[in-house]
Amino acid sequence: MIGRWIVGIAFFLSASPRYRHSKKFFHNLLENPSYPYKKFFDYTMMILIVISVYILVHHVKYEVKPDWLFFNNYVISVIFLIEYLLRLWVYSDNSKAIIEQYEHDLFLQRPFKVLTVLHHIVLTKSKFIFSPSAIIDLLAIMPFFHEMRLLRVFILFRVFKLFRYTKSLQQFVSILSSKKFEFLTLGMFAGVIITVSSVLIYVMEANNPDSPINTLFEAVYWSVVTIFTVGYGDFVPVTSEGRMVAMVIIVAGIAVIAFSTSIVVSAFTEKLDEIKEDKLIDDVSKVDQFYLVCGYTPLAAQVAHRFLKTGKQVIIIETNHKKVAEAQKEGFLALNYNPASLHSYHAIRINFETQVIAAILLEESDVLNVYTALTIREISKNVQLLSILHHHENRRKLSLAGINEIVYTQELIGLMSKEVSGRPVAFEVIHALRSENSGVFIEEIVLDSIMANQFFETTKLTMFHKRLIVLGVYKQSSKSFFFNPSNSLLVEEGDVAIVVGTRSLIDEFKSLMRRKKRR
Repeated sequence: MIGRWIVGIAFFLSASPRYRHSKKFFHNLLENPSYPYKKFFDYTMMILIVISVYILVHHVKYEVKPDWLFFNNYVISVIFLIEYLLRLWVYSDNSKAIIEQYEHDLFLQRPFKVLTVLHHIVLTKSKFIFSPSAIIDLLAIMPFFHEMRLLRVFILFRVFKLFRYTKSLQQFVSILSSKKFEFLTLGMFAGVIITVSSVLIYVMEANNPDSPINTLFEAVYWSVVTIFTVGYGDFVPVTSEGRMVAMVIIVAGIAVIAFSTSIVVSAFTEKLDEIKEDKLIDDVSKVDQFYLVCGYTPLAAQVAHRFLKTGKQVIIIETNHKKVAEAQKEGFLALNYNPASLHSYHAIRINFETQVIAAILLEESDVLNVYTALTIREISKNVQLLSILHHHENRRKLSLAGINEIVYTQELIGLMSKEVSGRPVAFEVIHALRSENSGVFIEEIVLDSIMANQFFETTKLTMFHKRLIVLGVYKQSSKSFFFNPSNSLLVEEGDVAIVVGTRSLIDEFKSLMRRKKRR
């Protein structure tokens, strides 16, 4: 009967959209660093920690208003208690575990084992409860029981909660934890030296009436401050034997400090590339819109430079770390990931629906471009895909992979050769237009509603007086280009105007259309 109730509740929670949405929301708020609201939550908790510690320190010598004490002992503690319980809740999915055990027992045609699944749930939750961060969270709640005055000291454990909300501190701890064995070895070495030196200095100095070291605790204290090269000078050996021990301990202390320094330096050196990569991923997540270039080839470098000169952001993904380093030297945001892997895009945390303007596939082979296109299409059906085509027979494969625009370089070379042989002057003109040294640019202007309303009126003004050439309009609705369009053409929001002129004239053309609408 109890098992039936447990299974029924598990199926109800698993099928409840509100429950799943709530759990996902709190999981993102507490654990997902890319969730937009998490940073506000972290800042709020950090402010509460600072306030709590300040009240504790201020209360040592001065009176604190009862309202502030109530806020510190109850309100902040209750907030931390709620956070602790929420973390315990989202740590694992109990309903999923119950359903899996029920379906497993049902498949084997045996009764549902309630105790087995409950034991599994307790073990899973225990991993969270006994984790270092959860223990710190629990100790930070202790001031809630403020009647026990000693427990107020546990407010200091709230300082350690800053590690949970500060990414840099988390990175620092993770870097040091990667050298657990080395630090354990160092600790054992230092512990042996402290133990031996404490006993030796106690034996040498305790019977001397002029010696300040009279107890074993004082001997241990002297050994610790000496081996870690602090040397306060409040306890100094007076016998020759004690001074011999002190010299040995001083040399051993230098060795301990040098060993610990080398461990920390080596840990940071090994993790330096990972830290830089995390910084790059954070930079990518902050970019509102960008072009995603898959593969770093000479053509990709030219395309990326073009985008940057027009004010567009570019993110490059490349599997070869040497090419990634080369792209980074050129000033690009480049990441060493496989563009044909789903894991890469999940790790980079790219949102194709809001961030990516278009993905440009410039890998060194058509096969890689096909795999990359299929991977991106699995994530997003709407993002624009453009790809270079290396071999004509692979065009259909690229098209079936969901690529919107395919560029075959051999066809372009053939057309250019035809122009050179048949109309060399016309070709020179086109070449001059596309040359950056000519000072003349061909610009694509995506028209918004304001620009579309004032397009023809502004076009006449700029063509006759400013010498700006408007080649035509590309209409998104019909996917067709209208050369030298007439006034009867309906220009709509989202259409693209192709203009030729200097950079200053093009910028003035854009601003003029907006100014005329405001008038």
